[in-house]
Amino acid sequence: MNFLKLIKNFALGAFALAFSSVALAQDEESSGPSFSVSGSVDTYFRTNLSGGTNDASDTLGTLAPGTSFANNPGFSLGMANMIISYEGEKVGFVADLVFGPRGTDAVFASPAPWNTVNQLYAYINVTDNFKLTLGNFNTFLGYEVISPVANFNYSTSYMFSYGPFSHTGLKADFSIGEHWNLVAAIMNPTDATDYNPSNDYVGGFQLGYSGAAGSAYLNAMVSEDFYQLDLTTGWDLSESFYLGFNATTQTNFNAAAFYLQGALSDAFALGVRAEYYSTTEDSAGGYGIAAEENVFNLTLSGPIKVGSLKIIPEIRLDALSYDGYTDADGAEGSSLSSFVLAAVYSF
Repeated sequence: MNFLKLIKNFALGAFALAFSSVALAQDEESSGPSFSVSGSVDTYFRTNLSGGTNDASDTLGTLAPGTSFANNPGFSLGMANMIISYEGEKVGFVADLVFGPRGTDAVFASPAPWNTVNQLYAYINVTDNFKLTLGNFNTFLGYEVISPVANFNYSTSYMFSYGPFSHTGLKADFSIGEHWNLVAAIMNPTDATDYNPSNDYVGGFQLGYSGAAGSAYLNAMVSEDFYQLDLTTGWDLSESFYLGFNATTQTNFNAAAFYLQGALSDAFALGVRAEYYSTTEDSAGGYGIAAEENVFNLTLSGPIKVGSLKIIPEIRLDALSYDGYTDADGAEGSSLSSFVLAAVYSF
């Protein structure tokens, strides 16, 4: 039995003991049950400005950057997202359901009909500073997330697209003082959300700081043949300007990105993402670009808020270190520019 399996067995025992302790200590929820329903709907239009064809039937043409979600030509669908949650004094659950291409791509390791489940977990507040979560939850690594509601840019980065999306396992959250938190988890292999297909396990860790001006999180995942170290941080430069930074190194790639955003009014903002991403020999060309190559991605987004609706016009440039794009005439090139107009409604 390896070290991660020993941790898994210990963690499951601790979860059962904590649940028993909470059940014995709790009579009734003093505040009563609290149910909520939230979610979003998103859709978009996308076209290439140069460097590639927009005709999906043309197999010679490179249609889009090798990143997730916002990569179909013409008028395209994102997803409908519905989150049902219950929050009690000590216990609660989240059921997060997704429908549509973005949702299916996010839960790509799950067969139908389970590819509608984005998150499904229950939790126990053992104490005010100690929480246990069991089930399927979105990753705590990285800057970007699956739902477009929480992202400034509509299209996604390479490091997000080829990092973990979700985990299934047992996660412990600890509050350490006023500003610090610690997370430790034992999980199935990354994105194996329904069950463990290999009987292997992954350890996950996070040390985080959060203050009035910003936050910083040092994250890690490790298994027998895989590792990932991740730094995610963001700070308010002023009342109107924000700077985020994400850097990741792992078995298959290395990447870093800056996110500079400015609120020009209550309804309009501008932001730029600048990302450098390079693959290793171990990637074998399966991580968006060829193995041992790199790409620079520059994305300018200008979200416009109209009530609960957000309109996001976006211009994106991807520059490869090799000729990896082809146009409708079969001509090869190293750069691709594109335009996206997205609509995201949240409720």
